[in-house]
Amino acid sequence: MPDHAEPPTPATPSGIADAAPGQPRRRPVDAVLFDFHGTLAQVEDPVAWVLAAAESCGAPLERTRATALADRLVMAGRAGGPLPSRVPPHLAEVWAERDLYAPAHRAAYVGLAATVDSGVDGLAEALYERLLVPEGWLPYADAAATLHALRAAKVPVAVVSNVGFDIRPLFAAWGLADLVDAFVLSYEVGRCKPDPAIFYRACGLLSVDPERALMVGDTPADAGAVRAGCAALVLPAAEAGQVNGLAAAVDLATADGR
Repeated sequence: MPDHAEPPTPATPSGIADAAPGQPRRRPVDAVLFDFHGTLAQVEDPVAWVLAAAESCGAPLERTRATALADRLVMAGRAGGPLPSRVPPHLAEVWAERDLYAPAHRAAYVGLAATVDSGVDGLAEALYERLLVPEGWLPYADAAATLHALRAAKVPVAVVSNVGFDIRPLFAAWGLADLVDAFVLSYEVGRCKPDPAIFYRACGLLSVDPERALMVGDTPADAGAVRAGCAALVLPAAEAGQVNGLAAAVDLATADGR
């Protein structure tokens, strides 16, 4: 990606549905961009995360101990979890670059986990490895149906994520990879949401004008797509495995009768 991505030429108003006087016009949606974490999928329960990682280290834990340890690890900083309560100075640089470089992502989250004395050799690395496998995540209950409905309606889809590792193998394991036309990952393109450049890249890969694209996410960074000219739909992240309101994206993308 060039250092200064130029926005595509704005679309003309033709094709935008007329509205009653005083009412906003509905914008056609020719493509949908989805955030990953908190929108299409959620990380597994923290206790299950710790139990699985400890088991892989050959040190199975009792659930009571795993629960206490999970609380401390989440507070220290878990990928896919809330922001850490504090980033130690020695991790500040990799933390700042975690979504731009894969090595920085690993170093940041392994380093944060290592600040918690678990008593289990290799646990910090095992916790990170759990993030890289499909079992460490749960797609939302309506994710597959939403992607299938958009494919049936011939609406192209991109996944646009601030992330420091490749999420394509997760989608492949879930049988969803063929329903996504493009993956635009921050560590691959060198831009993070809400930078307009990452949304321009996604729209370019889908051959759609940003003004005819809808970004669906769960954070202000996702809503930053409006700076690139996209429409934005922000859905509060649901608990893992639940319905996340993704049908709204299908309704908006197919409202013109596709």
